[in-house]
Amino acid sequence: METRNFKRVLVWQLPVRIFHWINVLTVTLLILTGFLIANPPALMSRVEPTFVQNFGIVRFIHFASAYVFFFNMLLRIYWSFVGNKYAHWRAFWPFRKEFWQNVWHVLMVDILLQNKKIHHLKDISIGHNSVAVLSYVVMFFMALIMVFTGFSLYADLTTWWLPKLFAWVSPMLGGEFMTRAIHHITMWIFIFFALIHVYLVFYHDWLEGRGEVSSMFGGYKFVAKERFKKKVPKAKTDKEPEM
Repeated sequence: METRNFKRVLVWQLPVRIFHWINVLTVTLLILTGFLIANPPALMSRVEPTFVQNFGIVRFIHFASAYVFFFNMLLRIYWSFVGNKYAHWRAFWPFRKEFWQNVWHVLMVDILLQNKKIHHLKDISIGHNSVAVLSYVVMFFMALIMVFTGFSLYADLTTWWLPKLFAWVSPMLGGEFMTRAIHHITMWIFIFFALIHVYLVFYHDWLEGRGEVSSMFGGYKFVAKERFKKKVPKAKTDKEPEM
């Protein structure tokens, strides 16, 4: 049986991990409260309506989560310029030959379930594999749609300047009905993405055994040491580069 040496590598820095879990929490709250706002349940109660604020609480959670989601997104954009190479915006740049080679490899493994060796291409797949990168780029634009349509719908209900910056979106889309429909459809895209994302994370953790799941808690993955060896002439040293 073939054995391999692995190196413990810090891939996800603390700000990235914090962003991830805040995103998980806010998106979950936004989806749950969004369903209630779109289709409010009939609440039968003998309590005086003045003292019943159930729906008001639901709306408050939705709006508060939206603000946290928005500012968390801004912080992640900032970190894409100052973070390590796995979080940097260059890691999401798709116009590279090896990027598309890795896309083909991941599709063969994830969809066609082919038993292929891990595709070693520089730093690709140590952080996000290429298919994950493409999906995150798409979801970034979906998040922008959610922010623009959501704050546009909220603009008439608040006096704060931030949501009112998006007041032009609803008229541009033809009114609140279309804005709300786009907001709702985008929510379903988030749900669909989350289901696939969770499945693939556990699948790759089982397939590769490199700590895919635990890395988003502790930040570390286990990567084969040969991934870090430079191809140099025999006369030179074979010393591994420092991480």
